[in-house]
Amino acid sequence: MERPVTLFTGQWADMAFKDICKKAKEWGYDGLEIACWGDHMEVNKADKDPDYISRKKQILEKNGLNCWALGAHLAGQCVGDLYDDRLDGFVPDKAKGNPEKMRAWAIEQMKTTAKAAKDMGCSVVNGFMGSPIWKFWYSFPQTTEQMIEAGFKEIKKLWTPILDEFDRYKVKFALEVHPTEIAFDFYTTQKLFNVFEHRPTLGLNFDPSHLVWQGMDPKLFIREFSDRIYHVHMKDVAVTLDGKSGILGSHLPFGDLRRGWNFRSLGHGDVDFEEIIRELNDAGYTGPLSVEWEDNGMDREYGAQESVEFVKSINFSPSEVAFDKDMKTEK
Repeated sequence: MERPVTLFTGQWADMAFKDICKKAKEWGYDGLEIACWGDHMEVNKADKDPDYISRKKQILEKNGLNCWALGAHLAGQCVGDLYDDRLDGFVPDKAKGNPEKMRAWAIEQMKTTAKAAKDMGCSVVNGFMGSPIWKFWYSFPQTTEQMIEAGFKEIKKLWTPILDEFDRYKVKFALEVHPTEIAFDFYTTQKLFNVFEHRPTLGLNFDPSHLVWQGMDPKLFIREFSDRIYHVHMKDVAVTLDGKSGILGSHLPFGDLRRGWNFRSLGHGDVDFEEIIRELNDAGYTGPLSVEWEDNGMDREYGAQESVEFVKSINFSPSEVAFDKDMKTEK
């Protein structure tokens, strides 16, 4: 099993697409998970300009790279979130400050992303769904069960027409389970699938880093949802609770060493990637292992190159023979 190792370009969107392609190839990546922001993938241009996708493919081909998935986290977040002015940074000027226009833009953007993915030859779009009830996670003021149920129903109402469009183009949507999402841990993920009646279009972009700091075991997450792992992010995190720091982060910025946890470059945190590979092998996952590089304490180009080498060193296939098969004693 030779799973491709890709780089998610979301953290590199300040670079021109041609430049990150060149660097990714030099570092040793097999391809990219292309972010739908910056100039990396502008889905509206892809929809209107028949040559746009061809030009992207030519740049990839020139650098010996492939693409198996798009990342549409920003628009997806705007579909289901309660509005605040932080979201203004994700949307065009015409939608800033206007929750209704923002949501309408985001819904159309996600539908258009499904078409762009198909045209790129991708079978998966990764992203967020947002959440109208994330602020309710701590039940004070008191949160009723009815409020939670209403939030999940709203997400189903908002996302069903989007997933219908994904079905039209035969593309799947992979939610990255993540704080601020409608599904942010094991039981909320389980509930989300139940609410959507286990619709095959909706699956997971598995990312262990967001599970570990919450206290979950990523391998058990894979085992439980093995048939819904549509894509995999390789990202590490270190939990550094020291008696002063808290698991909620203390409103300290990422990279601040006083925080109770921080994202780390691969191999420098607490994620047990060998166990993850073994579970993915058992689940029969053959898709990309996509490096989502985040570490405010390390030079990113150093980290990106080190990360692809790390992933390739543990990207082992399952055994095709049982080591204890046909063991015989001499007569």
